[in-house]
Amino acid sequence: MTAALRFDPIRLPPECEKLRKEVRAFLAEEIGAGTFDPHKPNREDADAREFSRRVGERGWLGMTWPKKYGGHERSFLERYVVTEEMRVANAPTRRFFVADRQSGPVLLKYAPEHIKMDILPRICRGEVCFAIGMSEPNSGSDLFAAKTKATKTDGGWLINGTKIWTSSAHIADYMIAIFRTSPPTKENRRHGLTQFLVDMKTPGIKVNPIGQITGQFEFNEVVFTDAFMPDDHVLGEIDGAWKQATSELAYERSGPERFLETYYVLTELVRAVGSKPDTRSAEGIGRLVAQLHTMRRMSVSVAGMLQAGKEPVVEASIVKDIGTVWEQQLPHRVRDLAAFVDPDASNHETLEKQLSFAIKTAPKLTIQGGTTEVLRGIIARGLGLR
Repeated sequence: MTAALRFDPIRLPPECEKLRKEVRAFLAEEIGAGTFDPHKPNREDADAREFSRRVGERGWLGMTWPKKYGGHERSFLERYVVTEEMRVANAPTRRFFVADRQSGPVLLKYAPEHIKMDILPRICRGEVCFAIGMSEPNSGSDLFAAKTKATKTDGGWLINGTKIWTSSAHIADYMIAIFRTSPPTKENRRHGLTQFLVDMKTPGIKVNPIGQITGQFEFNEVVFTDAFMPDDHVLGEIDGAWKQATSELAYERSGPERFLETYYVLTELVRAVGSKPDTRSAEGIGRLVAQLHTMRRMSVSVAGMLQAGKEPVVEASIVKDIGTVWEQQLPHRVRDLAAFVDPDASNHETLEKQLSFAIKTAPKLTIQGGTTEVLRGIIARGLGLR
């Protein structure tokens, strides 16, 4: 099937600009109170738990969800503004972001009512953290090669196997994971996978942190050994999770977080160059800002499609592919331009520290959210090219 590729020229409505001012004021208060330092992307976010609750109190979690479940029935475009401002400010969003972005919408669609009534309001209050259990050793972003097995038993399922690259699993309360419930068929290698809600306190689950070259521990290996999942934790259709995961990835891959992860080095470069840049700096920064603006327009367009009830899988993959490449190369481009910055600039030391961290964190960007190779395969298939 060939998807019609389309990026509608959507503009953010006036209510979004009003909301933007509110979010900026809130973040300024948090920075002033010492909750986080926007110039230090390598922090460990010690105060993130309370920060998450304060974000929930503002009504900025579960923004698009029904009020019945603690949501606020606002638009995807308004949620886009909150995400963008949080990311640009380097706010500590790790504890709530995955739950708000994609785990909550999955539960809304597929979870039993009693689970929705229990967990969704807590997400909206910023009280729970979610991880994503998709990738596995030796399969990576090829989700349909998953081998972690769910075996039927009395009242539920026993899980055995390993998930990897599971961001925030070490602090997560829950995980939404894909397990193999039956073998794939010759006609459909995607058959046989089922989505589960996993309580991370379940016996038989071990989380092993994976260190990064930055010194941080964000990724994890999660090992399941006869971990019991009750029947009511099955999400959606047994053996049909590939249909569900496809739509979920449209949420995961299209937001501004997919091109803003190293954005801080660009703003620091602008500060260092000052109001009278030389021709080389002005041209280099101008190119970067133009590219950023283009990706932003594409991402806003995808948010508009989600608002319209569409599933822009191909468009989301394009945003993620282009965005990952850009944010991965950005520190190197900024470093080249920074070679001509006055070493006496007031923020020169901050810029150097940020560049050091950004260059070391950049390699992980082509892993999280799907590798470039897999994304391009999805795009090619969607356009009828393979």
